[in-house]
Amino acid sequence: MDPVHPLETLRGTGDHDSIDVISWVSVCPRGLYSVQQKKTYSASQHTVRNSGVVTSCSSGCRPKLGSLCQVRVQINSNMDETESLVSSENEKPSVTEVAEAVETAFPRCQHSVLQVPLGDWTTLRLGVGQCDITEACLERMRAGEKCVVFLSPVVDETDQPAEEDLPLCATVELQAFTPGKDSWEMSPDEKWEWVRSHKQRGGERFRNMDLFGALDSYSRALKLLIPLHCHVRELEKKEQEVDEEQRDDCYKTQHLPTANEFRTIKAELHSNLSLCQLKLNQPERAKANAAKAAELEPGGTKAWYRLGQACQMVNELEEAKQAFRKLLELQPDSPVAIKALRDITSRQKASNAQLGLRLSKMFS
Repeated sequence: MDPVHPLETLRGTGDHDSIDVISWVSVCPRGLYSVQQKKTYSASQHTVRNSGVVTSCSSGCRPKLGSLCQVRVQINSNMDETESLVSSENEKPSVTEVAEAVETAFPRCQHSVLQVPLGDWTTLRLGVGQCDITEACLERMRAGEKCVVFLSPVVDETDQPAEEDLPLCATVELQAFTPGKDSWEMSPDEKWEWVRSHKQRGGERFRNMDLFGALDSYSRALKLLIPLHCHVRELEKKEQEVDEEQRDDCYKTQHLPTANEFRTIKAELHSNLSLCQLKLNQPERAKANAAKAAELEPGGTKAWYRLGQACQMVNELEEAKQAFRKLLELQPDSPVAIKALRDITSRQKASNAQLGLRLSKMFS
C-alpha cells in the first residue's frame, strides 16, 4: 500500500479560507474511513506567542511536524453543526498549561476510529500518527479554530457496515500549539530521528496487529528517508577522501547512517510494507514493495519470500518461482521455499491439464 495521506480537495476554491468542505481518506486500525472536514469557527487574524506557544495566529501559521497541539475532540449528538459546541473560556487550558504540556500517552485501540480521549483536552504531537484523522484536521487549522468532521467507513460494494460504523459527526478544536517544522526545514539528523521513531512505532503496531497503523508509520518513515539520500551520498564521498578516524567523527557529528545502512533501512521499510500489504490482501502493492526491497538488498531473504508470496497471489507463477529459487540460493535448506516451489509446480500441472482438456473438447 502506498503511503496513505489526505486525498484533497473535493470541493473548494483553492483558497484555504474559502474552502467549504475538504475530503480525504484516513487510515484507522479498523480500516479506511472517508472524512469530510468543514471549518465552523475561525480565530482572529493576529499572532500571540507566549513561552513558545501559539495561541492565535494569522492564516500562514499552523501546526507543523513536531508541534505539540492542545486539542479536544467531541462526538456530536446529531449530524448538524451547533453553536453549543463553542467552548467557554474557563474550560480551555491556560497558555501556561500548554507551554508546560507533554505529549499525552495513550495506546491506539482496535475498536476506535478517532483514537483520542473524547471530550477532554489532549496534547498530540503532530506527525506521530496517533490519530490520522485528527492530525489531518490540525494540519489545516489555526490556534483557536474548530471544525466539524463527518466520518464513514470505506467498504466494498458487497460489504455492509456494522451499526457502530454508521457515519459519525465530530468536532475538532485546536486551542494552542508549540512551533514545529516542515520537513524541508529540518536538518538531516532531525529527519533521521523521525525515520527511526516511525520505524520503531511501525514494528510495535504490527506486533499489536494494528496493520493499517503499521503501514502508516512505515510510509511516514520512507517519506522522510527519501530526501536524506543526497546527504548520505555527500557523506559517502567524504568517506572516500578522509582516513578512518575522521570518517567516524563525521558520522558521529551528523548522526546519519552510512550509505550501506541507509540502503538496508530503506529495504527493510519496503519489506515491512510488503508484509503488511500481504496480510491486508493487497498483493499488487505487496509485490511492488517486495521487489523494491529485493532490488535494494539482493541478499535479503524476507524480501524474496514476500515477493514470491505476492506473485503467487496474483497468479504470476513463473515470477513466483524465480523469487523462491533466489531464496533457495540464499538459504539452500529453506523449507518454505521448497514447499512453495512444489505447490507452484502442482498448480501449473493442474492448469496445464485443464487447458489440455478444454482444447481437446474444442477439436473433438
